[in-house]
Amino acid sequence: MILSHIFTDIPAPVAKQIKQGEQAISLFEKYSAHIKKMILQYGPGIILGLVVLVLGWWLIRILVKALNRLMMARDIDPTLRPFLKSMISISLKVMLLLSVASQIGIQTTSFMAALGAAGLAIGLALQGSLANFAGGILILVFKPFRAGDFIGTQKYEGKVTEIQILYTILHTADNKKVVIPNGLLSNHEVVNFSANAIRRIDMKISISSDSNVLKAKEIMQKVVHDNPKIFKEPAPIIGINEFSERCVVFVCWVWVLKEDLFEVKLDVQEKIKTAFDAAGIKLPSAII
Repeated sequence: MILSHIFTDIPAPVAKQIKQGEQAISLFEKYSAHIKKMILQYGPGIILGLVVLVLGWWLIRILVKALNRLMMARDIDPTLRPFLKSMISISLKVMLLLSVASQIGIQTTSFMAALGAAGLAIGLALQGSLANFAGGILILVFKPFRAGDFIGTQKYEGKVTEIQILYTILHTADNKKVVIPNGLLSNHEVVNFSANAIRRIDMKISISSDSNVLKAKEIMQKVVHDNPKIFKEPAPIIGINEFSERCVVFVCWVWVLKEDLFEVKLDVQEKIKTAFDAAGIKLPSAII
């Protein structure tokens, strides 16, 4: 029963205060009923969403740790491991939050559409960098070369000093720093001179056509045999590759450890030339 209807003879100021109190009570009851309805409608979803959020967050942590152990077991490059962990963790957490929001009752369709459009726009704007990024991941995962290897590309040869996510840095034999986008390296031929422990040295040695061919071959065989860094197996190959009226061209193929390649090549060529001079074997004269 409303108080203002019972007490009809109360002063106007008091009646006004009573009326305001009644309005406040009515408003409170209205909002209380609305809140109760909201709790009954959304409460179970919110509770379930919080449970999913806590369990999902815990499972993501376990999954990321397991992934890190797997990458260590597979010898994934240390440069790549933190990046992959962060990328996978963030992706899973975003998916979890969207799932929880959907569970609670929040519409995520428009958000996903906006996110997709933003991703497309960013991808088009950064397509060159994204190609380098993808190339860097491929290089770090499949390891066609590693830091410290000596490689050759379409334009450059040099030692790999650093493999970054977007670029690979080489230092050439004359100590030039070359920065190559990983997109180019992952989509073109790369020669890894350091991949195999044993390398073959290919040398072409020419003598004049009037020199003693058998003597020249004997000298080359002796020089090769006396070098302790040249393998006996696979056996060296020395023979005539081509000849003309002016010269005879020998090939001299020997196998060495990769770290001895340049030293052995320079040493063999120097000793062959010295022995040729002592034996009177002439090199072909230049054509003028």
